[in-house]
Amino acid sequence: MFFIAVSMSLFFGFISQTLLTKMGIVFAILGICVFVFVSVAFDMVGIAVASADIEVFKKWASSNVKGARVGLKFCENSEKVCSFCADVVGDICSTLCGAGGACIVVALTGHVENANLIMLTSISTSALIAGLTIFFKALMKERALKNSNKIILKLGIFLEKTIFKEKTKNM
Repeated sequence: MFFIAVSMSLFFGFISQTLLTKMGIVFAILGICVFVFVSVAFDMVGIAVASADIEVFKKWASSNVKGARVGLKFCENSEKVCSFCADVVGDICSTLCGAGGACIVVALTGHVENANLIMLTSISTSALIAGLTIFFKALMKERALKNSNKIILKLGIFLEKTIFKEKTKNM
C-alpha cells in the first residue's frame, strides 16, 4: 500500500500542480470539487464494503445475481478494499485539494504584500475545503452504513459491465 500510495500521490500531485497552477482559480476550484467528490465516493465504498453482509453476497452470487460475484470478492477482501478506498484515495484527494487550495491562495494574493491578509486567505481557503469535505463525508457515512449491500451490489454491476466484463464470464 505504501508504494501504491506514494506512486499515486506523485503522479496525481504532479498532474494537479502542473495543471492547476497554469489554469487559474476557476479550474483550481473545479479541480478541488472533483477531488472532494472522488474522496467522498471512495470513502463511501470503503465504509460500505466494511459493513456489507458477506453472507448476502454469497447467496446472491450462488443465485447469479448481477454484480454479486464482484461484490463478494470485494467483501472477501474488505480490509484491503476499505484501506485503499478510504485511506489511500481519500488521503491523496485531500493532498490534491491542498494543492488546489494553494493555487487559489497564490492566485488571489500574488500581488498582495500584507502578510496578515495572505495568512487569512490561506487559512480561510483551507478551512472551506476541509469543511466541505467533512460535511459531504458526514452525509455519506450514514447512507453508506444503511445501504452497504445495495452500494456494493451496484458497484459490482458497474464493474461487471466495464472493467471485469470478460472475467465475470469465466467466474
